[in-house]
Amino acid sequence: MKVSAQQLYKLLTEEYDLIGKTGKINFTLKDLTISIESRDTVGNLLQDWLVQWMKREKISFYVNPSSQTFPDIYLDIDYKKKNLLEIKTFDFDRGAGFDLANFESYCGSLLTHAYRLDSDYLILAYKMKGAEITIENLWLKKIWEIAGGSNTYPIKVQEKKQVIYNLRPINWYSERSTFKAFNTKEAFLKALNETRYQYSKTHHDNSHWLKNVLKNYAEHTGTILKIE
Repeated sequence: MKVSAQQLYKLLTEEYDLIGKTGKINFTLKDLTISIESRDTVGNLLQDWLVQWMKREKISFYVNPSSQTFPDIYLDIDYKKKNLLEIKTFDFDRGAGFDLANFESYCGSLLTHAYRLDSDYLILAYKMKGAEITIENLWLKKIWEIAGGSNTYPIKVQEKKQVIYNLRPINWYSERSTFKAFNTKEAFLKALNETRYQYSKTHHDNSHWLKNVLKNYAEHTGTILKIE
């Protein structure tokens, strides 16, 4: 069964009714089974569970064999420029601390694979009490819908010793969040471009970056983005 990211989200939230459901992580060695209370492996296990659930539901998809490269899942096994899906998880009590992408790699990839902008992010938030895990919420978002500004740069990043490593999400799900998510992909690109200009490591080669990204996006999608 071929599905879009939106259809997958609907299957999980409406038909399968995943939000609010609970589970446990067990480990068995020989004749002893224990329940795991550590949060260290929850994210990977939830992603593995999702893959197995999709197989059981006979959904057509392809898992990226390299766990370190984008995307996690191709929902269209014949055309790998659309229906690209990233899976993200986080402990709801601790907040969304995951990475959206490596800053420099992401910026570089948009020069040749600008269709990546339209990828979907399936985000699972969980709570854990003892060994019991509860799915607190589930979102399907575009990258600009979970990214936003910060006090340091026009877009929120992870920075250590004046070196930018990763793009980070804002608390898009909280009304009390100081910074709001971008409302368009154009606003996201503009903030990314301004951050590149402000950041010393990319300032020198930023003069044509945005122009080339927009050109590549139009070549792949046929859509012309206009940024003031």
